[in-house]
Amino acid sequence: MWLSDHRLFLLCIVCGLYFSLQFTTGHADSNAGRTLNQEGGDHQIHCSRERSRTAWKIIQEYLMPFVEKEKYHISKRCRLHPDNDIYRDQEQHKFHTDINEWQCGFCKKSFYEEKHLDQHFDNRHSNLLNLSESQCIADVCGALHCDHEMNSGSKKSKCNPAAAAKNKHLCESLADSCFPVTEGPAASRLHEFFLHQFCDAHSCTGNRKPFSRGRRKKTNVFYIFVSILLVILLLLYYLYIYLYQRGMKRETQVLKRVSQASRKKS
Repeated sequence: MWLSDHRLFLLCIVCGLYFSLQFTTGHADSNAGRTLNQEGGDHQIHCSRERSRTAWKIIQEYLMPFVEKEKYHISKRCRLHPDNDIYRDQEQHKFHTDINEWQCGFCKKSFYEEKHLDQHFDNRHSNLLNLSESQCIADVCGALHCDHEMNSGSKKSKCNPAAAAKNKHLCESLADSCFPVTEGPAASRLHEFFLHQFCDAHSCTGNRKPFSRGRRKKTNVFYIFVSILLVILLLLYYLYIYLYQRGMKRETQVLKRVSQASRKKS
């Protein structure tokens, strides 16, 4: 009887170890599945990539040239700092190698259109997004006039006073946090500039337009190439004229010598 109880006790221990092992293995598999889903691009990101790209384009063209001129370093506390754009690293690994070719800088895969590369980033490289610290820079699109930049060729929509007031408040808070007037003359000048460049246009009264202080001047490569080609052609033309006139003078001198020699013989 005691032997039977002893065997039953050992059987219970073995069964307990077995189920414990199965539970541990199943739990580990579950965690591995969640990690795999995160690496496979199962993130739910509610941030418009297109509007984020437009916001960053506006910052680069209408703000950064003036910041660089003042030699001012924007703090990470500022929402316009590049580290506060969750897509910045991916956008920097996007290469437009040809008219119909976009290449992923992470895995070198090529696509015909930019939107397909964006989908590739979402599906294959979402694990490279810095979701812990970065913010959605598209959230400040209202302050930066993203809709004006994206719909520049379309008919102007009717102004909404409530939306304009909300965007102006956001714009002024950006000016305060990014360029605190207490940080010195450069910050104070940039604070005033930001208000004129972006904030003053958030009004349904008056005719103030955004980006009144201008943008970064783009260097047109085609224009430079054509200019250099024209200079080379002009130099060749004047060289031809010079050589032609020089040749004409030589021929005239030869004819004079021949005519003089013939006269002497006669």
